[in-house]
Amino acid sequence: MARSRLFRALKSLTLWVLVALLAGLFAGAAADTWGLPGGAGTASLIQSIGELWLNALKMTIIPLIFGLLVTGIASIADAAATGRLALKALMVFAVLLVGATIYAFIASESLHMLWPIDPAAGQALISSAPDSSTVRESASGAGLSGFLSSLAPSNPVRAAADDAILAIVVFAIAFGFATTRLESRMRAPLVGFFEAVSATMIVIVHWVLMAAPIGVFALSMGVGLNAGVGALGTLSHYVALVVLAQIGLILLIYPVAVLWGRIGLPRFIEGIIPAQVVAFSTQSSLASLPAMVEQARRGLGVSDATSGLVLPLAVAIFRITSPVANLAVVIYCAHLFGVELGPAAWLAGGLTALAVSVGSVGLPGQVSFFVSIAPICIAMGVPLQVLPLLLAVEVIPDIFRTIGNVTADLAAARIVEGRDAVADPEPGAGI
Repeated sequence: MARSRLFRALKSLTLWVLVALLAGLFAGAAADTWGLPGGAGTASLIQSIGELWLNALKMTIIPLIFGLLVTGIASIADAAATGRLALKALMVFAVLLVGATIYAFIASESLHMLWPIDPAAGQALISSAPDSSTVRESASGAGLSGFLSSLAPSNPVRAAADDAILAIVVFAIAFGFATTRLESRMRAPLVGFFEAVSATMIVIVHWVLMAAPIGVFALSMGVGLNAGVGALGTLSHYVALVVLAQIGLILLIYPVAVLWGRIGLPRFIEGIIPAQVVAFSTQSSLASLPAMVEQARRGLGVSDATSGLVLPLAVAIFRITSPVANLAVVIYCAHLFGVELGPAAWLAGGLTALAVSVGSVGLPGQVSFFVSIAPICIAMGVPLQVLPLLLAVEVIPDIFRTIGNVTADLAAARIVEGRDAVADPEPGAGI
């Protein structure tokens, strides 16, 4: 009940955040043209409000990521222990996630080569971002040797204080798997503790996001003072590149389902369209679950047993668009700030993206946006300062996130069913 209220509240907040973004940009452009009452003092005060809101979001990252990873790994271990079918589903999820992560780097970097950010517009957008001149040093920037040595934190507390996010992710994964080796009497309260920590952090993030219109207005007004309404062009370019990366992923899922799931392309397309329509209208994989179960059984030839286990499990722990969309955002920010990314940075970002995709499943879009992307930015040495502005226009990419997740969930159900799937009803429809 509390989670559903949170989803509804954040969904209604999206419009206000978008309005605040536009209002801030236009107010800043107007102030740049006709002057700002109070001059530099007022501009500094507005910037401080934006920085305060951004810092309030950042302070929840470490405890939330740690708690989500521990509980996420525990849930995966519980699922794997339920039987062979669940274990097969987890293996399919893992293969698809790794493939999606590799695709994310290829697609995003290729899109930037074909359609790069306008240098002048990009510089105008980041010139007013708080601490935009500072790029955080990360192990990924120290080459492969520095990356490898940073994986195991000698002092986890120090690593948390230094925002060594990849080291914290590795420690959290090890901690999570270690809890699965404990007796149930010790494991249950420990996992319950981290569930409580995660829930508490989500409440704090919810409080901070309730002030998102104020924070986004303050940050976007600073942008408007420097870039004017021309910043909308850069934001539109950002939305287009993130959406294109996700559309490419969705299109790739079709041949994967056809070849690995042993199903004809026309049948697969016809079978998943009703669930995709629900995903488009609700922007929620959970709300799309009944339609997915119905279409898996009637349209894709998946048995009741497989659809009843695989699809709820997929909604709970599998989100294929997470690494693709999140890495697209981070790579966009890297190009925006002129951060050079090498193999070590890609490896650090890929591992972090895979880890947080497990932990952030089931969170509202506005919460998961910052929780999922900020750790990847930190791991790859990319500044976070423009993320609040990108959050304001997340409503469009979020639609394609959900469509992609639903498409992959249904493909995974058909793949898990394998040879036992009901044959295509039309002769020659299979391959």
